[in-house]
Amino acid sequence: MSEVKLAAETRTEFGKGAARRVRRENKVPGVLYEHGMVPIHLTLPGHELLMALRTPNVLISLDIDGKTNELAIPKAVQRDPLKGFLVHVDLLMVKRGERVVVEIPVVAEGELAPGGNLLEHVLTALPVEAEATHIPDSLPVSVAGLAAGAAILAKDINLPDGVKLAVEEDTAVLQVLAAQAEEAPAGEEGEEAAQA
Repeated sequence: MSEVKLAAETRTEFGKGAARRVRRENKVPGVLYEHGMVPIHLTLPGHELLMALRTPNVLISLDIDGKTNELAIPKAVQRDPLKGFLVHVDLLMVKRGERVVVEIPVVAEGELAPGGNLLEHVLTALPVEAEATHIPDSLPVSVAGLAAGAAILAKDINLPDGVKLAVEEDTAVLQVLAAQAEEAPAGEEGEEAAQA
């Protein structure tokens, strides 16, 4: 699991106008939540945060106003729907040794059995409980040789030490769907019947 250090500043101005001013400076408004504590409103560096968020469940070490260091994980990220830039981020403060529930991307590896079958990702990410500083980046799952009708359940996925499922064991994660027979183009069946 990667840890990224970011400098953050506390924010005292709120609302749309203040958020726009922050974004014009290539920064991102955000909120740091801690269990049972008053949220801390922050301004974060835009480009560095964008790069950090490319890693799922990244652990962020925040240097707040040069006074305190806090560990956090992304809780919610809002992006502009057209341009994709960061609009706002919610972070959850964590402590070393604390267990958190996060979603880990499932990565299918290998080739399905011959026959043109399709692999459906019922869940693209698997909810698990893990220690905040030891969250796996992804969960590889072998689908080699699976035929139509086969399914991989949550209990079938090998989890790293210290990681536990946060869903029912019988939850389907991946399944193999049978290839669909190609339909004849419209009109061909009528022509063949007329020629007979």
